[in-house]
Amino acid sequence: MSKSICKSSMRAAVVRRFGAPDVIEAVESDMPRLEKNQVLVRNYAAGVNPVDTYIRAGQYGKLPNLPYVPGKDGAGFVELVGESVKNVKVGDRVWYGSEADSTAEYVAVNRPFELPEGVSFEEGASLGVPYLTAYRALFHLAGAKTGDVILVHGASGGVGSALMQLAAWRNIEAVGTAGSADGIRFVKSLGARNVYNHSDKQYVSKMKNDYPGGFNHIFEMAAHTNLNTDLGLLAPRGRVAVIGNRAETTINARQLMVTEGAVYGVALGMSSEAELLDFGINIVSFLKETEFRPLINKLYRLEQLGLAHEEIMNNKGAKGNLVVQIEH
Repeated sequence: MSKSICKSSMRAAVVRRFGAPDVIEAVESDMPRLEKNQVLVRNYAAGVNPVDTYIRAGQYGKLPNLPYVPGKDGAGFVELVGESVKNVKVGDRVWYGSEADSTAEYVAVNRPFELPEGVSFEEGASLGVPYLTAYRALFHLAGAKTGDVILVHGASGGVGSALMQLAAWRNIEAVGTAGSADGIRFVKSLGARNVYNHSDKQYVSKMKNDYPGGFNHIFEMAAHTNLNTDLGLLAPRGRVAVIGNRAETTINARQLMVTEGAVYGVALGMSSEAELLDFGINIVSFLKETEFRPLINKLYRLEQLGLAHEEIMNNKGAKGNLVVQIEH
């Protein structure tokens, strides 16, 4: 049984055909219909992630039916609660992630999580895909623990910075890479033991010199560039988690034989509903127990979502998150 919303329309970004960023339009759209197990969120901010650009371009494994509203992450106030929902109430501040249709004034949400006081809506909208992916990679799949040494290749971006913060929360020694002096300063602020500039041609040899025993876990945001290098940086029985990749690459598999290493992929979409709930609850605990917050790189209006997609596609020195602010 669905429930109708009194308000008849809202502002939303809409994609009517797959293609370049200019296919995104800001239009008047129908209000979402609320199922009994959902809450209606009055959205104040929506996160923009690389996966949004792949879907908009039609270059993703599972594509939505057209037309669709882009975006997976957001934050706002609970406006209406479905009859089966018990854990939140009208007026609660919430964030949500890995859902759908987030670049709109109102969103029907399946998994709302508490947004602690002191965390802004813009920061809350930056939690979803980046932090849920980082939590899945670091704890659920890698099983990283105190005593491990990890390398985050691309530590200044949304998922990379979340990995660094979550590692610091659990006292895991984390080393990062970034591509600029500004990015290096930012990653150091996240609790990194060491940060290397991957624009430096000697950075790999420096890491090998500083960490001769290698890394227990490597989290890779650009496997098409770094994967073969990563294999030579693994500790015995170390593992590389591929979180980002944009092209085919060639590796020397013999390096895996030397360390009995392994390479595996990370896909947030493989998470079960129970796993996503567990990840989100733990991220709320992380926010309450630390001073760490997502870094906001740039803010956009709803009408500028296409520009945000261009920025995230072309940014070679990623630092922080891109967020759409939604006015009411």
